[in-house]
Order: sequence, then structure tokens, then C-alpha cells
Amino acid sequence: MSDDRLSRLKTGAFERRFSIAKASVVAGSRLAASAAGSMFSAPEDRASTRRRALGEQAEYLVREMGKLKGSVVKIGQMMALYGEHFLPPEITSALHKLNDSTTALHWHTLEPIVRAELGSRFDDLEINPEPLGAASLAQVHRARRRSDGKELVLKIQYPGVADAIDSDLALVTHMLKLTRAVPQTRDFDEWLDEVRHMMHREVNYPLEAETTRHFRDYLKDDPRFVVPQIFSEYCTERLLVMSYESGVPVNSAEVLALSPQRRNAIAIAALEICCKEVFLWGQIQTDPNFGNYLLRLGDGGDTPDRIILLDFGAVRDFPDDLLSLARGLTKAAFNSDRDAMLEAMKGFRFFDGLQASTRESFIELAFLAFEPFSDLSQVPREVLNADGDYCWARSRLHVRATSLAARSAASKQFSVPPKEFMFLSRKFMGAYTFMTVMDAQIRARDLLARYL
Repeated sequence: MSDDRLSRLKTGAFERRFSIAKASVVAGSRLAASAAGSMFSAPEDRASTRRRALGEQAEYLVREMGKLKGSVVKIGQMMALYGEHFLPPEITSALHKLNDSTTALHWHTLEPIVRAELGSRFDDLEINPEPLGAASLAQVHRARRRSDGKELVLKIQYPGVADAIDSDLALVTHMLKLTRAVPQTRDFDEWLDEVRHMMHREVNYPLEAETTRHFRDYLKDDPRFVVPQIFSEYCTERLLVMSYESGVPVNSAEVLALSPQRRNAIAIAALEICCKEVFLWGQIQTDPNFGNYLLRLGDGGDTPDRIILLDFGAVRDFPDDLLSLARGLTKAAFNSDRDAMLEAMKGFRFFDGLQASTRESFIELAFLAFEPFSDLSQVPREVLNADGDYCWARSRLHVRATSLAARSAASKQFSVPPKEFMFLSRKFMGAYTFMTVMDAQIRARDLLARYL
């Protein structure tokens, strides 16, 4: 998080439009100047100069978007996650930095908002003015309840961001279409509608509180997990208050120094959450980045290591037909049954519209994605350890799957998959990255079999 704090947000439609337009003109002028300067260079040098200039100006635009916060940033984050289908790699690379840090808002700007939301209850809390983190739609501050010393966290929605969602989306969409950087297709328009829906959902704090309570109830008897407690007496439309849960980042040195047995146990727990979301609950966390998890380390004995689940704003309720499809494809891939895979695809517009060769490429990708759950006789020997356990880091599965997916996307018959598949793909890649960071060496087939 940058130390260059903002004193106010640009929430007015004209002000935000002017900021984006100004940044676009600056970036465009710089790109034009770069192109003019390389006009007499060799073709390969011109291409290299253009890519470098595009990357530099994309990073400039990303910095300006970060200052605006709100749904402009969220749109950028969505494009970073799924932009390989329609944006140059230099742009998606820059947009990924929106996930890493955003500029914080000064407490003196937020305090009047929190006071207005809490009213007389504001004096119940002693709030730390230093933020724990700053995101695109909200900022998080730690607090202590004076009556009993209870440690809390306040998720404070930035002023005006909820009202600016639709206008921000229209602004960014207009810019993208003017640059011809995105396809003028119904699939892309449907995706933009889904982005709008997701952002409205993420600023719906009563809904997030309810979803958090659901997951806390789902996992209340499982000592491997922690879900924050919601304090309804302090929650409002723009303020979410929950228990403070201490932990360390997933990729911290403390976690990576754990014994293989402890890391494997954490990995299995993380995989089981994915299985339960798809096969039991029908509610799926579609943004599984590492910022949504912490680990509370035990003592290696009686006190277990625990996964702390955070931020339920991106949880989606998937419809029964899509869950049925996901379960059917999973079972077919689990059994390496090509005919069952084809049967599960029937009746879904995306699959019905694919040519046979493209459909076969999808099946090949699905079989590869489920390699860790395959029968050991079908797994390449080099990805197994001496005990026959699947080694996620050694397998480089997420790299191989991404490469295969990219080759499929390059096909002339390929069309942008439905938004739900993008979410599920993101879920898979997040889970697989988690397993790789844990350097998990496990046999996961029996775990998945319990849910089939």
C-alpha cells in the first residue's frame, strides 16, 4: 500500500470522466511520440519499441486508475484476470498491479463517514487510524471495543463508489471500444453486464455479512478453518464490522518453513473447501487470491494450523444447471471418460457451438487439469515422489494448463467462454497456485472421490 495517501476521492461523474480522459490523452500522445521516433527503425526494432512504450503507458494509466479507486479499479482487476481473451499482454500485465496495492485514503477523510454510519455507537470503538489495507472499493481498519477489549476490523466503503459503478463501467467500456482493444461481440457485452452485477454485489455489505455467516456456519465444527464473526450491531449499508483474526500470509517465510506434513495438511484442507463449494454448498468464492486467506499456525502438535477465510464479497450462488455441468465434467475427467465428458456437454450453448476439434481440445485440457486426481498409473512418473505422491510444484501443472488453454484460445474456432467458466477457471488456477506454493505432495484422488 502506497504511503502517498489521498485526502479525497474523485466521486463526481464529470470529475472522474475528466481524469480518465486526461490520462488517456497523455498516454496516447506519448505512444504517438514513441511511434514517430522509431519510424525509421528496422521492423523488429519498431515492434519492440511499441511493446515497451505500450507497457510503460499502460502502467501510467493503471496508476491513474488506482487514484480514482472504486469500480474503475475493479473493472481493471477483472480485465487483468480474464483479459488474455481480448487485451494485449502489456495491458494485462500492468492491470495485474491493481491487485497488489492501491493508494489509501486519509483517516481524517473517512472518520466523518464512519461517525455518520455508527452514530452514538462510534464511541464504543477505539479505531486505529492506520489502515490494515486499502482496496478498490473499501479500506480496512483495526479497532478495539472499549467495553470488553474485543478486537475488531472495520471494512469501510469509500464514499460515492456504489453510486458511481454504472457510470464508471460505461466510461471504461467506451474507452476500450474506442481503442478497438476489445471485440464488439455479445459475449463481451454479457461479460460487462456480469462485471456490473459483481461490483454491485461487492458493495452490498448486508449480503456479504449474510454470506460470511453462512460460511461460518458451514465450517463451525471444522477446526481447520476460521471465519470471522459478524458484529451486526455495528454493520450498516457501507460499514462491515467483524472480528479481527490474526494470521500470516500464505506465502510467508513462516509457512514455507513448515514441515512437509504440515504443509500437506493445509493443502488438503484448501482443496476440500473447493470440493464443498462445488458439490455441497453451491456457493463459490470466485476470487481466490492470496489476500483472501491467512494462516494461523499451530504448534505442530495438539493445536492445528488453521486457514482463515476472508472477504466473502465475491462469493457467487451458481445455478443448478451450471453446478450439474461442473459436477458432470468433474466426474468424467476423474474417470478419464471421454464419452461421459461429451455427454455432460450436451445442451449447453457454448459447447454445442464448438467444432469437434475444439471440443476435443477442451477435453484434453480438462483431463490435464484433473491430473492430480487421476489414477497413479495415468500420471507421468516424473511428477511423483518416491512414495507415489503427486508433487504440485514439480508438476508445473498450472503452467502447462495455462499454455494448453492459450493454444486453444488461439484456435480460429475458439470463442470467449461463458463468464461462469471464467470464474471456475479462476477458481481452479487459484487453488492450484495455492497447492504449488505449499509444495504439496499428496494423493488427492480419494479426497475428490468422496464428493462424486
